[in-house]
Amino acid sequence: MTLLKWALIFLVVSIIAGLLGFTGISAASADIARFLFYVFVVIFLVLLILGLTIFRV
Repeated sequence: MTLLKWALIFLVVSIIAGLLGFTGISAASADIARFLFYVFVVIFLVLLILGLTIFRV
């Protein structure tokens, strides 16, 4: 959950920076948030598949 929390923090930073006119910081924060979210989704899917197949008791 920490990874998802950091993605949300960077998303909020990106939105605030965009509202204040800092487009470079906003774009960089949005890219970091997008990357962390995709990493979270991949890890979630891998663990979900493993939980449903290999580690089934």
